[in-house]
Amino acid sequence: MTPKQIMEHGLQIGEDCFAVATIVRTAGTTSAKPGAKALMRADGTILEGWLGGGCVRGAIKNATLRAYANGQPQFISVAPEEDLTEKGVRAGDDVDGVYFARNGCPSKGTIDIFIEPYLPMPDLLIFGASPVAEKLVELAPQFGWAVAIADADAAMPERTQGRRRYLVIATQGQGDLAALKTGLSGAVDYVAFVGSTKKFASLSEKLIAAGVAPPQIASVRAPAGLNIGAVTPAEIALSILAELTQAKRDTLAKVVQNV
Repeated sequence: MTPKQIMEHGLQIGEDCFAVATIVRTAGTTSAKPGAKALMRADGTILEGWLGGGCVRGAIKNATLRAYANGQPQFISVAPEEDLTEKGVRAGDDVDGVYFARNGCPSKGTIDIFIEPYLPMPDLLIFGASPVAEKLVELAPQFGWAVAIADADAAMPERTQGRRRYLVIATQGQGDLAALKTGLSGAVDYVAFVGSTKKFASLSEKLIAAGVAPPQIASVRAPAGLNIGAVTPAEIALSILAELTQAKRDTLAKVVQNV
């Protein structure tokens, strides 16, 4: 798939979820040959291209869903039962990075397919204009985050379908409560507060009085960031980015378990 073909389907590289599947090897009788490609939707259906008949589509769909879930390329080998047995593997086995699936069609061909996902960057909304907030705005894009400055006095921007959302409250004394109220008003995957445990405990009482649900308050990481002994704004931002990365990976791992 070329960038032009991708955009013809209304997909924007870096903004939308899609995957490109490529047949890299075949053996025996197969309808599709090496080099055949297809553009895949997030639900595993083919937007454009050709990868063969119904014998392989189920395996390709499942592999595409795994690719979207964990953000990693997939290599699958769809082969007849006897070939799998000869190799000492079974359908569903994942050996050395190759996921095996059974081809139950009479043609009994083998098709090896590489599936590469293109996932949108997760959204990182940052409240505040503190030195820590400024460092996060500077550093986060280098680690694959789509950064935006959030306004505590405005409604949360509409969440883009398929994109995860993470918040960091780095107001540091300038509108902490208002930022927390706004940040907790919508569905998010992660919320962190830059401040001490004691300070957040005091703010939590005010949030409860304002009607914010206790489970939402309990979900806030406070203080924000992994404990790396950070002192300077840059170091604190680094510790927060480390925790953000950990949270993102943990979320992906949970999704993969359900695929």
